[in-house]
Amino acid sequence: MLKNLKASSLILPLLMLILTPLGVFADEGPTPGQIAGNNAWMLTSTALVLLMTIPGVALFYGGLSRKQNVLSTLMHVFAGTCVVTITWCVIGYSIAYSEGTPFYGGLGNLLFKGMTFNESPEGLPMGVDVTFQATFAIITTALIAGSFAERIKFSATLIFMAIWSVVVYAPIAHMVWGGGVLAEKGILDFAGGTVVHINCGIAGLVAALVVGKRAGGGSYTYAPHNLIYTIVGASLLWVGWFGFNAGSALAANETAGNAMLVTQIATAASALSWMFVEWIIKGKPTVIGIASGAIAGLVAITPGSGFVYPMGALIIGLVAGVACWFFSSVVKTAMGYDDSFDVFGIHGIGGIVGALLTGIFCVPILAGVEPGMEQVGIQFYGILMTIGWCGIGTFVILKAIDMTIGLRVSSKVEKEGLDVNLHGEIVD
Repeated sequence: MLKNLKASSLILPLLMLILTPLGVFADEGPTPGQIAGNNAWMLTSTALVLLMTIPGVALFYGGLSRKQNVLSTLMHVFAGTCVVTITWCVIGYSIAYSEGTPFYGGLGNLLFKGMTFNESPEGLPMGVDVTFQATFAIITTALIAGSFAERIKFSATLIFMAIWSVVVYAPIAHMVWGGGVLAEKGILDFAGGTVVHINCGIAGLVAALVVGKRAGGGSYTYAPHNLIYTIVGASLLWVGWFGFNAGSALAANETAGNAMLVTQIATAASALSWMFVEWIIKGKPTVIGIASGAIAGLVAITPGSGFVYPMGALIIGLVAGVACWFFSSVVKTAMGYDDSFDVFGIHGIGGIVGALLTGIFCVPILAGVEPGMEQVGIQFYGILMTIGWCGIGTFVILKAIDMTIGLRVSSKVEKEGLDVNLHGEIVD
């Protein structure tokens, strides 16, 4: 009897130790080792997100271009990275994250005024935080270049990217991540489904309509230059996206781990759903199709990567692959707009699908809100706000450039190729 009592007295504390969350016993605040680990992870994530743009987007778009325009396409992405780095550090970061109105942050950190670079509000070194957020602004702007490729002036592209990153991107970032109107509304956007993908997708659609079609017809009539570049670029985007989504946890923790898992699942599911739909409809699975489907899945899981569990990610990926294929193939052909590399069909539609389904599949313990139609309504409100702000802003910027220096190259330059005429170089 005494032995049984002693055993019972040992079992009860052991069960309590197993069943009680570890956080109950943890000291308040991260340890020095955890801080160092978080910083190391965020440095890595920052490099991964930059990898998504150069060389990821550059190769993906470069491979889809015709041979006479491949260098022009690469220049858009590379030079755009340089331009947006400067605009973000000078003014963009301040607009996005300084105190201001519900729609537009202030200029309190213009030219890094008042910033000590010791520690950001997230507990990271300020330099890491600024650079990590800069990579998001960079890739958002670079993605738009895929909508008007092969017929726009290089000078017009640089001016557009500089203005758009300040007037359109930074305010949307403030509304969602900087404590603005959409943050107050309760929108869920863990890593940029709204800020990055719906934003660049709508800008891409507006740009394709304003700049007009390439000479000779719709974008579907043009054969890609090198699909090896395209699949390599898509692969780099897939790898880099772990920094994009898992890095948005801003720490090396369980949220980052879950974000990495659901990103992998959604990407694979979307790549397969796009591939199988294309296989059934057209009779053959294509490299462009599976690569585009993978990116569609990456886009769609981005807003919910920190808020959903694996089964939700699987459904999000399957739906995104079909929806993005439909808009990139059927709707684009029916409407006749020339979105060169399907920026709207993949990023715009993928972002919208992901934002809405995040409201359905979000997990309360992760998101802090209940899934359902109320949250879907909040997500829809954020989508409409982004479409309105981005659509109007993009249209005004493009029209202003067109009325001053002009948007398009001449028909002769377009026929001969932008590489030799604008850059004095060719690809052998």
